[in-house]
Amino acid sequence: MAYFNKFPLMAYDTVGKGDYKLVTNILKRVKLRSSLKNGLMLFDKYDVVAGENPEDIAFKYYGNAELHWVILMTNNITDRFYQWPMTQPQFDNFLTDKYGSGNEDTVHHYETEQSSGPTTSNGPGDHSHMVEVNSDHENPTIISNREYEERIQDKHRQIELLDKRYIRIFVDEFEKLISK
Repeated sequence: MAYFNKFPLMAYDTVGKGDYKLVTNILKRVKLRSSLKNGLMLFDKYDVVAGENPEDIAFKYYGNAELHWVILMTNNITDRFYQWPMTQPQFDNFLTDKYGSGNEDTVHHYETEQSSGPTTSNGPGDHSHMVEVNSDHENPTIISNREYEERIQDKHRQIELLDKRYIRIFVDEFEKLISK
């Protein structure tokens, strides 16, 4: 099933002259149940490989590239450019566009380890034990624009895939809800 094929149609006047046409109602939304999202046994963790897109993963994992929308929906991804890991050339262009040429490696902010609360990290990609501080704080760590954006990309690489056993149930329920 292609994602938009199950959306209801609506009459829409694109020009405002009373000439209505049937178009797909892309404003219709179905929200993932929080009880489903919290069901840890229903999802497998997956690290997106550089250059992989949702269609590649859907084909590899579910055997059907058209199920890419399930991956996007279950990970609450609404913008494939900014919420999906970029390729290296895309990332480099993004940095230059956002920060300006030559500013990609300038200071974004300063950090230090927090002195109270949870202070242990869960691996090299976990920076939750770090807090942002002013530059005059004692021995702050400099975080560049590039490092800051790389952390965001690392988070985007970590997705969850709905267990294959539940894909048919999920798709059937989506089709039922979207057509209402």
